[in-house]
Amino acid sequence: MPRASGCRLPRKGPPSSYGPFGLSVYHALARHPTFAATVSAAPLSLLRKSSLMEPPFLPFSRPSMGEAEIEAVAQVLRSGWITTGPKNQELEQRFCAHFGCQHAVAVSSATGGMHLALLALGIGPGDEVITPSQTWVSTLNMICLLGATPVFVDVDRDTLMVDAARVEAAITPRTRAIVPVHYAGASLDLDPLYAVARRHGIPLIEDAAHAAGTLYRGRPVGAQGTAIFSFHAIKNMTCAEGGMFVTDDAALAQKVRMLKFHGLGVDAYDRHTHGRKPQALVQQPGFKYNLADLNAAIALVQLERLAAINARRAEIAAQYLQRLAALPVQPLALPTYPQQHAWHLFILRIDAERCGVHRDGFMQALQERQIGTGIHFIGAHLHTWYRQQFPQVQLPHTEWNSARLCSIPLFPDMTQADIDRVVGAIESIVA
Repeated sequence: MPRASGCRLPRKGPPSSYGPFGLSVYHALARHPTFAATVSAAPLSLLRKSSLMEPPFLPFSRPSMGEAEIEAVAQVLRSGWITTGPKNQELEQRFCAHFGCQHAVAVSSATGGMHLALLALGIGPGDEVITPSQTWVSTLNMICLLGATPVFVDVDRDTLMVDAARVEAAITPRTRAIVPVHYAGASLDLDPLYAVARRHGIPLIEDAAHAAGTLYRGRPVGAQGTAIFSFHAIKNMTCAEGGMFVTDDAALAQKVRMLKFHGLGVDAYDRHTHGRKPQALVQQPGFKYNLADLNAAIALVQLERLAAINARRAEIAAQYLQRLAALPVQPLALPTYPQQHAWHLFILRIDAERCGVHRDGFMQALQERQIGTGIHFIGAHLHTWYRQQFPQVQLPHTEWNSARLCSIPLFPDMTQADIDRVVGAIESIVA
């Protein structure tokens, strides 16, 4: 990463080669007087050469970081307590207040939160967990690593989300949990899913990694039941890496809190807080999924900015929907039940018969125009290990979408010129 003094412009590749989080740090540093002066002192010949080069690379995602996040981290560094501590406690409390959940446990990732949730429910060998294949593989990995069996269900072809009928049809006497996924920022139809879960007495864990700020029938996702959020670098609310487990079950929350830190009854900050006993005893073997206060400090700022971040994402998505409507690309359908989209991703389906180019060719054409894309996601059952373990699984909607999905740039700091550039590039490829 460029240093604040004595630095040189990168010789190869745009700053986006640093990755989404590194790029935001680059832009923050660029506002530093010393850094800006160094860059502005670059040889005129270099500046003239760069002006004739291709436009800078536009990534499909970039976190929105500013001086408030930088100052929040600096305050933690100055405090002398940089690991799990007061900022974690504040984040959990404010997350509950913001989303209306009763209990929140900050964790180092949503993957870790899912592992702990399944473990706290006692899921293990011989148990089945119902989940879509149309999701990131981390959920499936956690199910399998606990010795349980994932039961794959297909999704709606145009929303990429499961429905209650498909879930109920997959229930067997061995079903121990249901893990549906809020997709791309849209909400699941939760009422029918919870009705199925209650009818059969099966815990439901909402995968809300894409749904920070999403509303379902006027209520925030996470306000009922159990859910897990992600603060990964590309998420609407980020702290580089992190997540939040939320639930209305006090006993489950306490067990997850214990398991996230070695199975101890209290964490290091609790043990060192004035008036607390210094010793702690392991209640059950656990893991190390605690979130550092450095990350929690960033998340606190991002939580305050989340409404504005999501509003800007919605503005960009509205332009895409309107301006791409006449093209043969196929955006995901919006749910018909009441919900408010957080627009974590803007996904197109690129069908070769409609568009004259297959998905990978479309992505390559955008790459050649210095525009980044992503695939969210290839069905988990199509990954090598899962194909070997579950060769009999056939999910037509998941498989159709897995071959056609493409995420195009969507992040709050996109300019109007960025949006115009993406739309123009797509028009030039498929129109």
